[in-house]
Amino acid sequence: MSDDTPEVTALQAAAEQVRQQLGLAAYDAAAVRELDHFIAVQRAELPAQSPDREGVVMALGCLLGQCLVSTYRGEWAAGADGHTGVGLANRLFFNPFYLVNQQLTIGPAASVAAFFESVPQRLAAAGKTRKRWIS
Repeated sequence: MSDDTPEVTALQAAAEQVRQQLGLAAYDAAAVRELDHFIAVQRAELPAQSPDREGVVMALGCLLGQCLVSTYRGEWAAGADGHTGVGLANRLFFNPFYLVNQQLTIGPAASVAAFFESVPQRLAAAGKTRKRWIS
């Protein structure tokens, strides 16, 4: 997705709204750590059956996605399955909405902060893999 599409503009606007509501200075690792804590607190108050859960996942996923875009020079994109997420280095694709939902469902074992901290290693590993289309 190009940065100037209505979809990306909406994702960025939602991320900005959440960033301001949480009082975060930037889209960075510190913001993701705060997001992780916020999700942990919300877990008890937001059961899977809650009618508000989808909206919360979408809003928080926008923030996580924008942190990936800003910190790791990613871009909002549509994955092979059609879901919106963030592409990194033309090799990796992550769905921030899924990641937020996983932490809400599973808890600390699916920490978005731990995932975010693992991205540099994932990028390094992806850079070492051989491109499938080259024989």
